[in-house]
Amino acid sequence: MNSSTAVENIYLLVIVTLISVLQNAFFAQKVERECQKENKHTPSFERVSCANRNCMDAYPTFLAVMWCAGVCLSQAPAAFAGIIYLLVRQKYFIGYLGDTSQSTPGYMFGKRIIGFLLLMCILGIFNFLLCRYYGSDYKEYTETITNAASALLLLP
Repeated sequence: MNSSTAVENIYLLVIVTLISVLQNAFFAQKVERECQKENKHTPSFERVSCANRNCMDAYPTFLAVMWCAGVCLSQAPAAFAGIIYLLVRQKYFIGYLGDTSQSTPGYMFGKRIIGFLLLMCILGIFNFLLCRYYGSDYKEYTETITNAASALLLLP
């Protein structure tokens, strides 16, 4: 496999990862701005700091399942779910800065997206094992199903 073929199989995942890095920089900048204020123990600093911590706690899980789903099954629905997750995480972060109850829909939606990506990982690994040990390759069928199912992520 030459390098252009390898990049072709992961470029969408790379783009989503880079966008997520920019989003993390935005979150860190918000925390830094609140930290530079004279009184660092204000409720607004606590909220922005907590929102950033919560987003960072879920970040490794998100990256792991997005990359596993993209590599093991199909990069397009994994990258699409990744973009939706980043939008939801933005909604969660901004919602947390106001009333913390505004962040709940973003949190719940984010969990659903992580679950979808995890399911994609499991299907991809299961298909690999079927192909390897039984000679049955269902990757085309599972890709079709996940491509269609990724659109369902847009439903509230």
